[in-house]
Amino acid sequence: MSAGRQAAPVALLLAALSACSTTSEAPRDLPALALEAAGADRAGGEQRDRSLAPVTLVGAGDIAWCEPPGVGPGEVTAKLLDAIPGAIFTTGDNSNGNGSLAEYQSCFGPSWGRHLTRIRPAPGNHDYTAERPTGADYHAYFGAAAGPPGKGYYSYDLGAWHVVVLNSECNLVSCAAGGEQERWLAADLASHPMKCTLAIMHRPHVSYSSPGGSSYTKALFSTLHAAGVDVLLTGHYHWYERMKPVGPGGTPDPERGVREFIVGTGGSYPMINSGGWIAQSEHHIEDAFGVLKLTLHADRYDWQFVPEAGKESRTDSGSSPCH
Repeated sequence: MSAGRQAAPVALLLAALSACSTTSEAPRDLPALALEAAGADRAGGEQRDRSLAPVTLVGAGDIAWCEPPGVGPGEVTAKLLDAIPGAIFTTGDNSNGNGSLAEYQSCFGPSWGRHLTRIRPAPGNHDYTAERPTGADYHAYFGAAAGPPGKGYYSYDLGAWHVVVLNSECNLVSCAAGGEQERWLAADLASHPMKCTLAIMHRPHVSYSSPGGSSYTKALFSTLHAAGVDVLLTGHYHWYERMKPVGPGGTPDPERGVREFIVGTGGSYPMINSGGWIAQSEHHIEDAFGVLKLTLHADRYDWQFVPEAGKESRTDSGSSPCH
């Protein structure tokens, strides 16, 4: 639109506003109001376009040991984050000690802590502990980003996706059907009917130790599956593993199943799976620290396991549509 064609409507709008001599509100800046009216549709379109743009979510779990600053596996994976923009998730066991504030500050802080403003954490068994059953120091360190103190479950939107973070320390925060967390989860998912949804918790639902699905997390996973959740990120086991989409009992469900990624590769000591790989396992990496990078599109997701420097061949990547 040319400047001459735009000037007349703006002038008429200003004249009409000036003619209104009585109002219960303080007068607004009229040029700003005119520009706001003229550009509302365009701004709304730009906002809708941004909401559909791909976004990055990257992270891992089982992260920090108390090592000298600047060294150790936690620093190795923190350097990977230095080069990857976007939001950061954790899958719990952020500091692999007893969950004290001093550990978060001196162990997690020098490495992943430099990205603290980007992190939305999940709690693990080294965050909610017998000594700290409400995760008080975990919440003191991460603040509001970790959800309500004493609960540790919360949700947020990221691009076109909805993300739910759960507390799988079920002996301290109930995971039972009909319990507070499960009822919150069902209500949260019902009120956010996005096409694409992702969940995060520390303990895997399907793994070598529970190929039929963990009894601890069965109610939570059943609620995720019933709501059509696409992806579950977990940790606890210190390796990377990608599962087939499954239902609550671990049975493959290619149409409506939840695909689980175990990402316990943030820096804690490596584990070897002596129990063998189950039929649901599609890909696994035991001998490399690294982070999982997800690119979240409006109707699909891409994944890439980014390994530590020197182990570039130990990777995994792919793409899948949302349900």
